[in-house]
Amino acid sequence: MGTKLWLSVYFPDWPLEMFFQGTAGIRPLVVAQAGGGAARIVACNKAARRSGLHPGMTVSAAQAQVDCLDVRVRDAEKEQRSAANIAAWAMQFTPVISLAVPQGLLLEVSGSLFLFGGLEGMAACIRKGLEDIGYRVLLASAPTPWAAWLIARAGKERLLTDAREVEAHLRRLPLGILDQPAATVDALDAMGIRTLGDCLGLPRDGVARRFGQELLDELDRALGRLPDPRALFEPPVHFEDALEFPAEVWQADALLFAARRLFVLLEGLLKKHQCGVQHCTLTLCHEHHATTPLTIGLASPTRDVQRMLGVLRERLGQTELPAPVQSMQLAARSIVPLEPRNLSLFPDAEQAAESWQIFLERLTTRLGSEAIQGIGCCADHRPERAWRTVAPGAARELPGGASRPLWLLDPPQRIASKEGRPYWQGPLVLRSGSECIESGWWDGAGIARDYFVAEGRAGCRLWVYQDRRNARAWYLHGIFS
Repeated sequence: MGTKLWLSVYFPDWPLEMFFQGTAGIRPLVVAQAGGGAARIVACNKAARRSGLHPGMTVSAAQAQVDCLDVRVRDAEKEQRSAANIAAWAMQFTPVISLAVPQGLLLEVSGSLFLFGGLEGMAACIRKGLEDIGYRVLLASAPTPWAAWLIARAGKERLLTDAREVEAHLRRLPLGILDQPAATVDALDAMGIRTLGDCLGLPRDGVARRFGQELLDELDRALGRLPDPRALFEPPVHFEDALEFPAEVWQADALLFAARRLFVLLEGLLKKHQCGVQHCTLTLCHEHHATTPLTIGLASPTRDVQRMLGVLRERLGQTELPAPVQSMQLAARSIVPLEPRNLSLFPDAEQAAESWQIFLERLTTRLGSEAIQGIGCCADHRPERAWRTVAPGAARELPGGASRPLWLLDPPQRIASKEGRPYWQGPLVLRSGSECIESGWWDGAGIARDYFVAEGRAGCRLWVYQDRRNARAWYLHGIFS
């Protein structure tokens, strides 16, 4: 596709959603610019609007009108960080993203539409994903980024691809959506110029002399008459984001519901990097109490939201909170590449492996990491010293290969012998040649043994040895499965 296509993602409730991501509750709540009592409201939740409050009111007037009004100060740094996390999440759809601060993103999607079944399919995926995280969005598309942005900011949802259709739609939009000084918009309104089409009908020289070239340049960028180079977003290497609650929270279900939104954002960043996490930390913040950090430990690196939530559910079930939770913060500072996987025609083995990992994660969370161990190899010929405990899944090699059993007796059991042959619940038949092991003389635990695979009654296979340092006595050291 030679022509570029830009998709605008506009967040109409951005200042509110920065704090609560769709959990703004029923109490009247407003977000205001910093500035004390003279500060003005920039966003209201539904409860505040029902009480007669609206953007543009002063905070002092709102507080006089509504008792117990919850006022939050707009945080530019938090908005920037949240926008970066959303942009990182959106990179699973396209690598070409530009931040449209402070309330949206611009995505160049022409090269990846076929992966999502076309423009409408991609828009549906983006909308559903952002709604799951807790954001309400308006989507619009156009061949130029600024046209898509203006359409969405005007509250219109139009997926347009034809330049002529875009221009016809732009002409009907109000002048107030432009990034122009209020004085310019008011002066044009006084002249009866209220839409972009009205403005485009004016003589260009006269508009430039009276209102400046910036107005014409903005219109030309939207129509594609001027280039509109944009700084592209570079995703962070680590993830960190927070979510506040409009009221104190005790219940685990409410904490899990909110945490899921943070995990979905993390999943988007991991998809972009083709990576996963094995450890991340969810920190619960309380008033007048120390924070409660919850480490999410996984059996293997993953970006599966459900796996992470499953471990978090177990951790919450074991944690006694010192006080209600006011906010939570998710941090993942160590991400690792995921091994590529081939799809199987019969995926039962792969599904069984994933089920085993989920079981192992929950068991480790309930019993503690010290209670769940794996077995790894050591560089020692002595069988009883050729293994060590490791983290589950850290080592998969079997010590000594197939000629050694996994079940060793500690200590080896001395058995009888008759006519120089081992005897255990009956005579044993030696089925292999001897394996001579003589080692450990340097550390005071030396051995000198001849090992055999023996067969007993009912066909059981045993691992026995003759001790050359103890009158060639016979010992049972292991049992094969």
